[in-house]
Amino acid sequence: MYLANGAADPGRVIELAKFIYLYRGAVTPIADRSPEEDAERTAAFGAWIAKVGGALVDVGSPFGSSALVRDDGTEGTASDLIGYTIVEADDLAAAKALTDGLPFLSGRDGKCAVEIFELLPM
Repeated sequence: MYLANGAADPGRVIELAKFIYLYRGAVTPIADRSPEEDAERTAAFGAWIAKVGGALVDVGSPFGSSALVRDDGTEGTASDLIGYTIVEADDLAAAKALTDGLPFLSGRDGKCAVEIFELLPM
């Protein structure tokens, strides 16, 4: 927080908003990727993690098995969400800017997307 004169209050911690990135798209099964593709993918994601730095709250995880259960008790097919990451940023625009260089968005064919939602306190 800031004092009335605009100076930072050294006794207060400024909390940034948290945003979740939900990854949507096709994923290549690990068994179908070459060791070179895995190494390239790992290096690219590592570079993005280094770039994002302290804004990264939770590197996330890919999603595995899924199910959809509706409020009426029926089941269906879950969406094509494939993983998540959580970052901290000042606002939605800053959270969107952090996706720059995200390897998941490098295809440029429109098949992959990142949905960004602010995580609100409960």
